[in-house]
Amino acid sequence: MVMKSLTLLLFVVFIAEVTLASDPYPKNENISVAHYVFRVELNDSTDVIVGEATITIKFLKPVASFDLNLIGKTAGATGMEVTSIQSSGKPVGYSFKNDLITINPGAVGAGDELSFTITYKGIPADGLIISKNKFGERTFFGDNWPDRGRHWLPTVDHPAYKATVEFVVVAPEQYQVVATGKLIEESNLSNKRKLTRYKESVPVSVKVMTIGVGRFAVQLAAEVGNIPVTTWVYPQNRDDGFSDFSAGPKVLEFLQDYVGPYPFEKLAHVQSKTKFGGLENASNIFYFENSVNGKNEREELIAHETAHQWFGNSATERDWHHVWLSEGFATYCTALYMEHTYGSDKLIETMASKRNAVLEFAKKNTAPIVDTTIVDINKVLSTNTYQKASWVLHMLRKKMGDEAFHNGIREYYKTFTNSTALSADFVNVMQRNTSVDLKPFFQRWLYVGGHPRISGTWRYDAKQKTVFVDVDMTRNGSFNVPLDLLIEPGKQALRIHCEEKPVKLTADPDSWLLFEGGINPK
Repeated sequence: MVMKSLTLLLFVVFIAEVTLASDPYPKNENISVAHYVFRVELNDSTDVIVGEATITIKFLKPVASFDLNLIGKTAGATGMEVTSIQSSGKPVGYSFKNDLITINPGAVGAGDELSFTITYKGIPADGLIISKNKFGERTFFGDNWPDRGRHWLPTVDHPAYKATVEFVVVAPEQYQVVATGKLIEESNLSNKRKLTRYKESVPVSVKVMTIGVGRFAVQLAAEVGNIPVTTWVYPQNRDDGFSDFSAGPKVLEFLQDYVGPYPFEKLAHVQSKTKFGGLENASNIFYFENSVNGKNEREELIAHETAHQWFGNSATERDWHHVWLSEGFATYCTALYMEHTYGSDKLIETMASKRNAVLEFAKKNTAPIVDTTIVDINKVLSTNTYQKASWVLHMLRKKMGDEAFHNGIREYYKTFTNSTALSADFVNVMQRNTSVDLKPFFQRWLYVGGHPRISGTWRYDAKQKTVFVDVDMTRNGSFNVPLDLLIEPGKQALRIHCEEKPVKLTADPDSWLLFEGGINPK
């Protein structure tokens, strides 16, 4: 049966003023962080960690002091104590209160670069999760997103601050260590301890730099180009884990082809104790421990977290309010991978499911995707920043066309590789790749809440052999959107003129528009 579609252009007028609030998490524009070296000693007799952090600061302007984030010790058992701070082997003045280390560097000028070594110890209340896995074995997993790294690492804990990083982990010798970066040393020490060092030469935000320590079964799944893709799972579910994460190499291959070169030197898929379904740590993705079940159900999760290596880890949102540049992109890249792997019907199914999630969420929350009123950064993650943001990219693809959209995505990533961006930066890049004016589209879909509500009826006039369609779209918003209508006759399909009465008329049959409602027989 041949099916043809009719596109109607629906337009409702509404003018919205968008006021963008300032970032509620202020940055110190006078400094940047060039490099971190974290030395962390772990043991099995206590949850106390002993840390030494050497932080290289570049001073963009002369300053009297600057702050680092670290959660201090309270009346309870958790929190960190700072024992000393030095620079070039000499003590440096500092204060530590209200979870801020304020360092007084002395006379510094614009362009100066100094390293500061902070020694500290304590029991982390969060950030570094010290616990037992589902098999009862002790593990240590960093879980820094969004700003929980400060519970165990002295840092500038904001996504705008990206730095290269080294992790030096000293732990009991029975443990293996996976961390951000490339493995450059593993040495046995005295007293049945082992030192493991990883170094990441690509600047990343604190939210995605971390370690995982425990007993693992480790497999080199494949090398994609020159990138080793490894699997780290608990030894007790070795076979299931190696099978469940076997999609990793083909996901990496697709994304390298679609987006651009992979930004890091390795990719590890790690069974872990993360509180999230998956956590996109740079070069070593953590998955919830029950993700391993031997049923090969995690392909979409693997695709999502792998896409973050480009979007979120390399091209990073400059503040948390623009997290859709991370989560929305990873969600839509997953849909693109599924379309590539399983065909267009899978894309239609995937986007229809996401549309249902958006409509359900909108019953309780009508905020925009870029919601600058949020002050609790843990609340920036929502259906808006995942599913609705992926729909924005999907509709943008339709509006621009496949080739222009693909070129724009590649240019955006290339432009902001190892850097940070805001939504306006993405808009500007995409605009350069099309003659279509995209500003009204982005203004409406990013900065104003809501979606079109479409209701309509159709009737068939047998004498005129014509289908009459009445469509109404109402919503307190500005939408200028195409709506595809698929008319399905019993035997053959025409557009408006039909020799036979249609059995069905479907609005948006290929799932290219985020809307609520439909077209029903009159």
